[in-house]
Amino acid sequence: MTRPDPILEAATSVVVHDWPTRDVPETLTRAGYAVTVYGGPEPDDIFVSELRDGEVTITRTGQPPERADLVYVFRPLAELPGIVAAAKELGATTIWRQSGLLSSGESDPRGCWTPEEESREARRIVESAGLTYVEDPYIADAVRQRATQR
Repeated sequence: MTRPDPILEAATSVVVHDWPTRDVPETLTRAGYAVTVYGGPEPDDIFVSELRDGEVTITRTGQPPERADLVYVFRPLAELPGIVAAAKELGATTIWRQSGLLSSGESDPRGCWTPEEESREARRIVESAGLTYVEDPYIADAVRQRATQR
């Protein structure tokens, strides 16, 4: 398992491909990361998440960022190769994928359990592209925990 702390420490910009709840982009934004959200079915449904007057706002830009360190993914395995290719174009070094499942198979917005075969295939896709793969813990919890340790 890849340790998330060094990844979060090194990152300054994050692309979020979908999310289980607003907790993900909001927590990343409040922690000081530059957050770009790919949040819709259209290729230009791209937004910037920013902290303004203590509130997180999401503004549609329609444009991808120039670069990203980390790409957070809450999408099916079949979409991962395309996301990895886009992440490499942005200079990202890490893909952080979340399943939204508990080990019981139940849906949970904070769930990170992935069936073993799917986990292996996701790791293979990401690492064969030269990127680091993370699938656990829930990213917002890891960011909050890191903030309390500083």
